Parts: sequence; structure tokens; C-alpha cells
Amino acid sequence: MQSGGSPARKVKRIHVVYAHWCPHCYPLVVEAFGDFSSRHGIDLNLLDIDIPEQEQEADRIVRTYGDWSEDYLIPQVFLEFDDGTVQHIFTGYSEGVAVTAAQLERLLNSPWIAGVTPAAAS
Repeated sequence: MQSGGSPARKVKRIHVVYAHWCPHCYPLVVEAFGDFSSRHGIDLNLLDIDIPEQEQEADRIVRTYGDWSEDYLIPQVFLEFDDGTVQHIFTGYSEGVAVTAAQLERLLNSPWIAGVTPAAAS
């Protein structure tokens, strides 16, 4: 969402970096962004770090745009816009699943996320 009369960028895809065994990731974040993407007509790209082909892409996205370290925290969520830019919007919290859940709820109920506009279907 941009101000000052500039046209807002439109979201083309949501990338979720996760692991199926991670309670911060699944079902919490995976299902929340699955629902969000369905409601808004935005493509969802799930990248499981335990699947080698997906791990390579997950590492690239996190290294380039996210909270990178050799043993990075998951889940991490990114928005890919129609102009090709990618924005990191969420990382799980090591303090516990309850903290991750509270911050996820805060994000999903924020005016910023409510202003997300999907890119036109191609």
C-alpha cells in the first residue's frame, strides 16, 4: 500500500517458507496464508525446507529478502509484487508458538494487510 497518490503495487504471489514438522508453520501460518490467498485470489507458493528442490528456492528467498542466518527461523512469509519486487512480511518467533500466533493475528488484522491488492490474473 502506498500513499501520496501513487498507484499501489499489486501482489502476484505469497511465498511461505516452512517445514511440515514445525508447529509455528503448520498448521498455523500455512493455513492462515492459504486462507488469505484463496480469499484474495493470490497465488500461494509453499516452500518446504525438507524437500531439496524447495529448500534451494527457500534459501534463496530468505537469503535475499528475509531474516537470513545459516540456521534461519521459520516460518517466513514474503509478498511478491507485480513489479517483481519481493517484501518480507513475517518471521516466526522463537519465544513460542503462542507468540508467533499472536503476532500473526496482529499482522492479519492490520490495516496494512487489509490494503493488499491482488495482481490481475494472467
